[in-house]
Amino acid sequence: MPTSSSERTLIVLLRLSLAWVFLYAASHQVLVKGWSVAGFLDHTKTFHWLYGPMAHSSLTPVITFLVEYGHLLIGLSLLFGLAVRLSSIFGILLMLTYWTAHMDWPYIGDVNSLLLDFHIVYALILALLIVKRAGHVFGLDGWAARQSFVAHNGALRWAVA
Repeated sequence: MPTSSSERTLIVLLRLSLAWVFLYAASHQVLVKGWSVAGFLDHTKTFHWLYGPMAHSSLTPVITFLVEYGHLLIGLSLLFGLAVRLSSIFGILLMLTYWTAHMDWPYIGDVNSLLLDFHIVYALILALLIVKRAGHVFGLDGWAARQSFVAHNGALRWAVA
């Protein structure tokens, strides 16, 4: 866990910054009636064989729901510092998925990003939040870890560790 005040401040700022990124994405998806992940999936390039068929399958509404509310839940978790370990893992998986979906090998998104883009940077920051136990720094993970129902439940204890 971070020990210096500057390190704690940086960890909180990184956590809150990524919370904003996820919550802002969710605001466009949850609040816009009729939004679907199909358009995004249909325009993938390098891994179109994987993502393209999902754009027109019976799973599209399920994937859309998971993306919308996944962004929302990850953002809220990071904002409140609750279950940061768990939400960061899902955030990393989501960022790696977006990274592969944006590929036009060897470019990511456009010719200005060769192999790496902001999705990888976000994934690395999320990994740092796990390592630094960011939910314990001005977040609710420390409080939750002290609750008896969490202390006696391995999965909950792990999520707020």
